[in-house]
Amino acid sequence: MKKSSILINTLVLFAVTFVAVSALAVVNQITKEPITQAEINAREQIYKIVYPDAENFTDIENAENLIENSDKMLKNAGYDGCFINDALAVTDKNGSIKGYVIAATSPSGYGGDLQIALGITLDSEITGFNIVSHSETAGLGSKCTESGFTSQFTGKSAKILKYTKTGAYADNEIDAISGATITTNAVTEAANAAIMFYHENLADNNTNLKGE
Repeated sequence: MKKSSILINTLVLFAVTFVAVSALAVVNQITKEPITQAEINAREQIYKIVYPDAENFTDIENAENLIENSDKMLKNAGYDGCFINDALAVTDKNGSIKGYVIAATSPSGYGGDLQIALGITLDSEITGFNIVSHSETAGLGSKCTESGFTSQFTGKSAKILKYTKTGAYADNEIDAISGATITTNAVTEAANAAIMFYHENLADNNTNLKGE
């Protein structure tokens, strides 16, 4: 093959690649904002379940660092492998903080990672609880999503929770899911990780909101 032909083929290939990459960049830019907004909307729909009285969800300043630095704290507390997924402030129409929504994951589910979300008021009361994602066994561990289980978190004090198989009486006790102790343990782990994060970083109400 002549050098001129090689050069032409190389230039053509470069041109095609450039056009393809440029087109991909344009498509990505066009779709990025709708995808991001869809993710925000989906996230807020879940959070509205765990904090029904929320008017607005607001980013917390330095939240990423707080979340990243919480890994060591959780490990030292015996929740090795658990991690915080998200933390948002709940604010009123005037921008005043009323509470927080925190999402956390435990790796200890029967099917692997199990993620929860819960709301906590400034008075350290749980406003609601929900399972964000799980891979638990249908008809057993999957019962963690049923209202009969999730509703028992609402109104409890935001302190370290325990589960029991003999009937919950104390303010920090949760009834275990029958036949699904592993799932119950994972749910409790994740909830406690979120509660510990709240007390470690947010409970003093000195949190700054992003942009302030």
